[in-house]
Amino acid sequence: MPQPFYDNDHDQFREIVREFVRREVAPNLDRWEEEGATGREVWKSAGAHGILGIRIAEEFGGGGMTDYRYRCVIQEELAAVGAASLASGFSINEDIVASYLTTFGTDEQKREWLPQMANGTVVASIAMSEPAAGSDLRGMKTTAVRDGGDWVINGSKTFITSGFSSDVVLVAARTGEVEGRPQLSLILVPTTAEGFMRGRKLRKLGLHAQDTAEIAFENLRVPAANLVGQEGRGFHHLTAQLPLERLSIAWRALCAAAAALDWTCSYTAERKAFGQRIIDFQNTRFKLAEMSTEIDITRTFLEESILSYNEGSFDVTLGAKAKWWTTELQNRVVNACLQLHGGYGYMDEYPISRAYADARVQTIVGGTTEIMKEIIGRDLAAKYSS
Repeated sequence: MPQPFYDNDHDQFREIVREFVRREVAPNLDRWEEEGATGREVWKSAGAHGILGIRIAEEFGGGGMTDYRYRCVIQEELAAVGAASLASGFSINEDIVASYLTTFGTDEQKREWLPQMANGTVVASIAMSEPAAGSDLRGMKTTAVRDGGDWVINGSKTFITSGFSSDVVLVAARTGEVEGRPQLSLILVPTTAEGFMRGRKLRKLGLHAQDTAEIAFENLRVPAANLVGQEGRGFHHLTAQLPLERLSIAWRALCAAAAALDWTCSYTAERKAFGQRIIDFQNTRFKLAEMSTEIDITRTFLEESILSYNEGSFDVTLGAKAKWWTTELQNRVVNACLQLHGGYGYMDEYPISRAYADARVQTIVGGTTEIMKEIIGRDLAAKYSS
């Protein structure tokens, strides 16, 4: 028999997370949806409970747990109550910005920002997408030019998660050109800096409890010391960290699919039609059986992927496979589950309605399904080239 994915330490941590979700998250979901943001209270509470900064080193105020399974526990418990917006926001903070700072940041940058990210007093964003450049990072127009001891940044970004509420943004910008190819760099920008402008809070299909915004920079100055990593190596830094981002998206997708199936099994076991429970119809049982099997098989692959990440062997191609498969699975499962809810599935009083809207972006963020297949295809072509 395969070894359990979690051990006793993870189970004990789950009890802490589950109680936090029960008290601090579930009762507020509807209000956050209406307000279009989660607010800071839940971030600070998560920090106080040791749920934020779990993978940040203890010397910088975090939990020091490099084992990614602790993050998996958090995402599972948030998914169980349909808190996709909060799960996504936490992931930007933990799996993306904190990961870049941990890997490429200076000690000064880590001391300044990581403790505040771990205790929930600072919310971070990453700014890559632009109005005319989504998946094509080399098409980026935002520039950062050295002027003495400063970087001067000009340009605009869009689709920025927590862009309306964040305190610091990790900005990808063009800092030069070599042989006609743009060189990107990563720069930390406090949102209090003069020249930082928040644009529209974007209205979107799902994830309503998460603010998404346009931001812009007009002759914005930050110290040269705000450079994260090496100048001109931003594209390589991004490439190095994207596998974790995609693994995180993949696990959230699996958790969301599993939660949707659980809600649907409960609903069809209680709801009756034509004199019997909906779950007793053969079509319903077959649909549930198909989804349960796909989820279990996908879980096995992802658990192995997470263990390989812990060991340092998870790569770009595996990340692409995990991301496209699980997010497409999430959309198939949530769609089928809504159908089994019938008319009630279309009503926001049932979590499957919100999950349906929240799921759609998953095949787009972190690289579209088509880009994931291109990455896998290029890897195959290289292996079989003459």
